[in-house]
Amino acid sequence: MAFDELVKQNLTNWQGRKEWFFNREHTDTYELWYEGRYKRAEIFQKKIIADRLQKDPRVKTLLEFGCGTTRFTRWWHEIGIEATGGDLSPFMLAQGRQLFGGDLVLADSHHMPFRDNTFDAVAFITTFEYYKDPVKVIREAARVGKHGIVFGMMNRNTPKYVRRRMQQMVGKNPFYVTANFYTPKSLLKVIDIALQGEDYTVEWQCTGLPKWFPVQEWHVPVGDFFGVYVKRNQP
Repeated sequence: MAFDELVKQNLTNWQGRKEWFFNREHTDTYELWYEGRYKRAEIFQKKIIADRLQKDPRVKTLLEFGCGTTRFTRWWHEIGIEATGGDLSPFMLAQGRQLFGGDLVLADSHHMPFRDNTFDAVAFITTFEYYKDPVKVIREAARVGKHGIVFGMMNRNTPKYVRRRMQQMVGKNPFYVTANFYTPKSLLKVIDIALQGEDYTVEWQCTGLPKWFPVQEWHVPVGDFFGVYVKRNQP
């Protein structure tokens, strides 16, 4: 059986629904997004994530799940972190192998194929929105990542949310059909459920504001993107 046909039969309905990241029409052009209209946004996204994470000097290794083409996975070393990538899409990882010299694994984030405390932290960059059981995924991240969990999220609190859903309704944007958009507040509620009983602290920051706005990052829950770091306070 051809590889593409195998993927179509076994993966396109992952979690009981079709997903854009099993469609080569979309995955083959993914990198072009960041090299084009999202280039400026990426700079601020990385900045707010780095600002949160670098406050925890314990984090030297990191697993990024939902790494896709390794756009962010290739960046972690710039802030002194050795990264490994994981993703469920063989199409995304096939591109990642050409772009990233580190380790990559084809796996499901709900069942991470690593021992307890393998990494210092686990990161989800614009991928957590697609998980049907977010509590289970966070608990897996807490099992695998000893010191913390990083989230880079598409924010529900943005004027672009209406545009995203309108595009989806008329069939012009397949990327957000199955996405569950969070706000900082709603994500923190999920984290509280998943890590109930643990000692941890959370820092978050928003960005993705219009160019004309006087600031490009702030601690107000409005903007296209927000970064969160969950710092686990055990030794």
